[in-house]
Amino acid sequence: MLADSLGCAALASTYEACARLLGPIVPGTVVPGGSRVPATSFELDPVKAAFDTGALIRWLDYNDTWLAAEWGHPSDNLGGILALADHLARTGRPVNVADILDASVVAHEIQGVLALDNSFNRVGLDHVLLVEIASTAAAGRLLGLTRAALVAALSNAWVDGHPLRTYRHAPNTGSRKSWAAGDATSRGVRLALIAATGEMGYPSALTAPRWGFQDVRFGGHDVTLARPLETYVMDNILFKVAFPAEFHAQTAAEAAVKLHEQVAGRLDEIERIEVRTQESAIRIIDKSGPLTNPADRDHCLQYVIALGLLYGTITDHHYEDEVAADERLDRLRSQMVVEEDTRYTRDYLDPSKRFIPNAVRVVFADGSATGLVEVEVPLGHPRRRAEAVPLLREKLITNLAAAYGDARARSLASLLLDDRELPVAQASELLDQLVL
Repeated sequence: MLADSLGCAALASTYEACARLLGPIVPGTVVPGGSRVPATSFELDPVKAAFDTGALIRWLDYNDTWLAAEWGHPSDNLGGILALADHLARTGRPVNVADILDASVVAHEIQGVLALDNSFNRVGLDHVLLVEIASTAAAGRLLGLTRAALVAALSNAWVDGHPLRTYRHAPNTGSRKSWAAGDATSRGVRLALIAATGEMGYPSALTAPRWGFQDVRFGGHDVTLARPLETYVMDNILFKVAFPAEFHAQTAAEAAVKLHEQVAGRLDEIERIEVRTQESAIRIIDKSGPLTNPADRDHCLQYVIALGLLYGTITDHHYEDEVAADERLDRLRSQMVVEEDTRYTRDYLDPSKRFIPNAVRVVFADGSATGLVEVEVPLGHPRRRAEAVPLLREKLITNLAAAYGDARARSLASLLLDDRELPVAQASELLDQLVL
């Protein structure tokens, strides 16, 4: 997870739209004992470094994913974890890579288990609220806060209010979805640092009648934990192995790529494209009409399928304006008929499966058709780990090379995946290897 996330950050650093958000608030500021930001030369205060690192990891929608009643990307918390760990190590606190991994398991578990039964998106709140909660807890752990201080920090995190989901949905889909998690993880670091000063907390922040989070923001529902906090989420995390796209579309992308050779030479003969999917995909990424920016396109089921059918591959560059200008993509989108398959929805919701099925079939004007290509389990699912791990290594090297070049990318991949001494290295030693 750590290696994959750093690879995603490296690739994102090559995008101007992301890079212009990075760096000190006051240009030219260097913070002694500050935090390094991977794939950059910045040395910032840990709160801004958490924002920058979190934005880099999340920018291209390529890092790990968790799907439940609520969904999200638990590796978003690495923004705060890496920044704070590096700062602490540079100012005399012995924090090593094993502590980063430990804090990541904690953050994954808190975010993921809270997501199992609590659907914040259904009341209009964005899932990055769970990044803030989990990052606050992980940062407090790294700081060695007392239980009372942790309660104070976490209560302030719940009090914050949290972003609306509007920037993930038409007509407002935009690039905030690419930096919202960076904002949330940086806020978690800030609240943990405030708690470390002895600042008070609010014990009934969740449950206070009328004024608490549950009544004000969650429709009167209780915030619950579905299971004990252990290692369940990290053990079962979903990786985006081959396609930088919203996870509900991952199996649709795989199906479309498989159909490419049958379809690419007959585009003018297509009558319709039949898509079977789960209810969540219809609710979140079933889109018609104009797609105005990359953030809009990578969250459109039809656009992702059209890319696979047309090009036989899907990369981060396929969401940029120059590719989106290809009129064939919009024509293919307009020919798609998307319907829910209730079995797919059941398999998606079943905790023993957590499948994310999709199926695609292309029907031609002469009455002929391709076979129905059904992919029930995405490549990044735990049930396909053996198949995915070698491909994750290839993904890592490719992503690192975008920022560091081929030779350094292979060296970093070996450090991150093969060096058995890495866990005992200081956090600052790891971040030193990642600066430009």
